[in-house]
Amino acid sequence: MKSPIILLLACLPFSMSCAMERSDRAVPQAPATQVATTKPYVEESAKTDNGTTQQQISLSDADKAQTTAAAADRKIIRNADITIEVASPSDVQHRVTSIAELHGGFVVTSESKQRENNDPARRTLDFKLVVRVPSNQFGVAFDEIKGLAGNTPEEHVASQDVTEDFIDLEARIKTQKALEVQFLEIMRQAKEVEDALEVQRQIAEVRNEIEKLEGRKRFLENRSSLSTITVNIQAPKPAIVVTSTGFGHSLREAVSDSIGMASDMVLFFARFLILMVPIGVFVILPSGLVIRYVVRRARRMRLAHALATPTAE
Repeated sequence: MKSPIILLLACLPFSMSCAMERSDRAVPQAPATQVATTKPYVEESAKTDNGTTQQQISLSDADKAQTTAAAADRKIIRNADITIEVASPSDVQHRVTSIAELHGGFVVTSESKQRENNDPARRTLDFKLVVRVPSNQFGVAFDEIKGLAGNTPEEHVASQDVTEDFIDLEARIKTQKALEVQFLEIMRQAKEVEDALEVQRQIAEVRNEIEKLEGRKRFLENRSSLSTITVNIQAPKPAIVVTSTGFGHSLREAVSDSIGMASDMVLFFARFLILMVPIGVFVILPSGLVIRYVVRRARRMRLAHALATPTAE
């Protein structure tokens, strides 16, 4: 037969989850008759020694105040990605850093890359900065960074409302902490080693879940309290010159191509001769001398053999 404490441990998480679901479904609603009979102004009376004073409070003002308070408590993650073209990317990089620090932010990463060009004088550096600023300074900082640009080829702003996720995490953390308190109370009442070990295992699982939920909560708080702006800084790209067309232009291109081909042929023969000089000196000349020596020696041997042999009469 199982211990009553183990059975209690098995039923406790189920009861806590049911209680959490009931609390989520329980949304307070005002009675319909009260809403229908509410006047534009509510009178509040307060009795004093001299008499009774009345104060009128506008319901619309109260609703606006509640809406403002709710908007202030919302958790919104804001991200922006902007590409700007400026005459001096290195100077603008320092100005972007100053803007971020001026609004209470900081630079997360800063990268630079040289743009390739055949002309070394036209090689420029492109920068990529990732800055983070407080959420309430996001719009001002973004507008100031955008104002540094002579041209903005690309711009992207995105927002994500995570208020519902944040509230859900807080509720789940509260539930898990209440469950942990109940497990600790059960552990104090445990008398057997097996029951104590089972309760300790349940407490470890609950604490692990609490750490995960709190980590997710801290992540949402960090992302919503600090907005991220990615700034790509680059120099203006050179304009492409469109050449005119016609017979004269085609003729000039043909002459230019023929001159280029002739120069390429001259360079080819010059390189060929330069390449053949060492080959002729170190390969062809020694080989020719050896072949000549072998041929002359063979002729002498045939001549000597012919003189040594008597002629028949």
